[in-house]
Amino acid sequence: MVQQIAPWEPGFQTVTAPPPPPKIDMPPPDPPGNPAWVKGVSGNPKGRPPGRPDKRLLATQAALDEMRNIMMMLVARALEGDTNAASIVLSKVLPSVKAQAEKVNFAFDASLPISGQVAQVLDAVAAGAVAPDVGRLIIDSIKSLADVRATEELEARIAALEEAGHARA
Repeated sequence: MVQQIAPWEPGFQTVTAPPPPPKIDMPPPDPPGNPAWVKGVSGNPKGRPPGRPDKRLLATQAALDEMRNIMMMLVARALEGDTNAASIVLSKVLPSVKAQAEKVNFAFDASLPISGQVAQVLDAVAAGAVAPDVGRLIIDSIKSLADVRATEELEARIAALEEAGHARA
């Protein structure tokens, strides 16, 4: 059995770590980029020869030529009664129809508190003067306006508090 000596007792020896391994000299890292490249000198000083068409332009032109054939085929199939072809042709030719809310006219007092304004809208929906989805849009608009007003009120109160704090100092 090995006797343990506490650090505060006489005869205690610390164990030292082994020496670090010797440093290996590494070659310096390569500079970034291509060393053959010279700043300001073009790799192709003559540029593209005149009269030689751009490959992207040729590919785009070929795709457009094929598109004409594809559209003619789709129209022909649509005229034969293919509903899928007709759907594709119509979706590409006609603009999509977007829903628009109808105009409404009902008694509304904007000077009432928010809860009173919402109650007016709900009464109009219940009476049939406003469609339910339009009523929801109006209520959402009232809520957004109330949020903006609350933010403005908080900003004014904070500014007043800061001004009062500066006046005391």
